[in-house]
Amino acid sequence: MTAPIRKRASGNSAVASTRKAPVRQRGAVPLTISRPDLIINGSDRAFRELVHNLFGFFALHERLRTGHGKYIGLGGVEYTVLISIGHLAREGDVNVKTVADHLHLSGAFITATTNRLLKLGYIHKTVDTADRRRVTLTVSTKGRAALERLAPIQRRINDIEFGTLTREEFLKLNDVLRRMIADSHRAVAMQDYYLAGGREP
Repeated sequence: MTAPIRKRASGNSAVASTRKAPVRQRGAVPLTISRPDLIINGSDRAFRELVHNLFGFFALHERLRTGHGKYIGLGGVEYTVLISIGHLAREGDVNVKTVADHLHLSGAFITATTNRLLKLGYIHKTVDTADRRRVTLTVSTKGRAALERLAPIQRRINDIEFGTLTREEFLKLNDVLRRMIADSHRAVAMQDYYLAGGREP
């Protein structure tokens, strides 16, 4: 009885049978942070979640701010500038720079916004007789009445939006955000440097 003839595998086939296909990580992208405190188990996933949660929160907050403004006949930014003038006035005279620093916006932007509020009658601008470059901003009777009309609804909405925070968490969050804003100003300056053609690290 003749034994069955076995075909010999070619050299290439033998090598191919023992070679393992490279393992690919689906959707793998470079780390977006290098600080050890922000990397969990070698991953920046928690950091990305934080950033995207911030996007989500601020998008929702912007909708609420727009709604506050709409209730009193203003845009969201106009409402924010109006209520900022009212609150800052408790601490002294308010001018464009005071509001710009408080809201972390440019003086030109605040000037344009306050001009619209002035035209609508929500604020007054008083020019110092001794120094005409010095202009004081105050909320008008119309503006104050609008804020008073909004306040009951605004309180209920804010109580819900920030309802999860304890007093300790609220104070801590405010402190953390102050420090993050300061760091963000430095980050923006660095990004501007790279966008202007600065050397990459």
